[in-house]
Amino acid sequence: MLTKRIGSMLVNPGGPGFGGTDLPQNVDSYFSATLIEAFDIIGWDPRGTGQSTPAVDCVADYDKYFTSNPSSTESEHQALVDISKAFNDECEKKSGEILPYISTNATARDIDMIRAALGEDKITYFGFSYGSELGATWATMFPTTVRAAVLDGATDPTSNYMQGGLDQAKGFETEFTKFLAQCSANKKCPFYNKGNAEGAFDSLIKKLDTQPLVVSKDRAAVNQTIAYTAISQAMYSSTIWPELEIALSDAQQGDGAGLLDLFDSYYRRTEDGTYGNELEAFNAIMCLDDPGPKTVEEADSYIPKFLAAAPRLGISFTGSYNCVFWPAKPDPRIDITGNGAGPIVVVGTTGDAATPLASSRKMASTLQDGRLVVVTEDRHTGYGANECVVSAVDKYLITTKVTFAEKAC
Repeated sequence: MLTKRIGSMLVNPGGPGFGGTDLPQNVDSYFSATLIEAFDIIGWDPRGTGQSTPAVDCVADYDKYFTSNPSSTESEHQALVDISKAFNDECEKKSGEILPYISTNATARDIDMIRAALGEDKITYFGFSYGSELGATWATMFPTTVRAAVLDGATDPTSNYMQGGLDQAKGFETEFTKFLAQCSANKKCPFYNKGNAEGAFDSLIKKLDTQPLVVSKDRAAVNQTIAYTAISQAMYSSTIWPELEIALSDAQQGDGAGLLDLFDSYYRRTEDGTYGNELEAFNAIMCLDDPGPKTVEEADSYIPKFLAAAPRLGISFTGSYNCVFWPAKPDPRIDITGNGAGPIVVVGTTGDAATPLASSRKMASTLQDGRLVVVTEDRHTGYGANECVVSAVDKYLITTKVTFAEKAC
């Protein structure tokens, strides 16, 4: 039976910094046939992202700016400070004109402009990851225009820049601990190491500090930072864990190519060696929304907290001072309430490193009428993981009715 067309559904893939036009172009990969039939699915590139004109564009050589090791000496620390300043200088030089105008608040207003241009009094929204934060901001600003909204892989709307980083560090550490434990328990795991994958990793990461692995003469050698970034990429989904097992095993044998491939995937490096502008836009939006510490010393004061929250990976969440020196004046995101928007469905996943379940739970409780679907899965975002979550979300989006406060899938 055909589903009657309902109207438009605006979609955002997250980031912040990702353009949103690939979602409609690859709609079958993201949404069920039911939603595709019922809605005109509309994506757009938020301000400064994707094919927007102009888009944030800072640097071409990511190896130069994003491969410095965590600091253990005064000179290494100064190098991190200097590289943050250099990156910001390039952003201001190439994109300074638009940097003040691409905050989450500004893009939330754009959502309402798109709705008005479509001629719809109320509209449906589906946001993944940071798209949940954007959607919650829009729903708080324009509650009477919300027909229905799904926030999948939701951030904690009450946390600040540093607390959000600490939550993520703990989330990635939890998943990586699980990854190592599974490898230690499985003799077929390439990084098994006689049942001590944990110890093998600790030895490997220490060695990479002083003996980085050269993969090619035109690329940065695989050091601790590249390894940490590769691990972060793999923790977004357990489907990538086998690739990380092989990459770590190869690195142990002196071959860093697998870790470099995962690093490149994280930064969306293309075959011709170029990058999208996702990272530049990410920094620009984050630093506008909540710049965090105002000095290098204040930022460094959090290092012990990151190490306590994530003993193995916490150091990789420190050492970036972009927001400390960011050239544009902040536009702090409004307080999220969702007051008057009606029921909003939040999806959280038990094994989500980037937006841990506790963050999604906090989003649901902060919204005036937030409802939570908990998906048991090791992946970032939950829609599509199983029929239970797809059915619950689709039913709500089609009918706007939701009968549960919290549902387990």
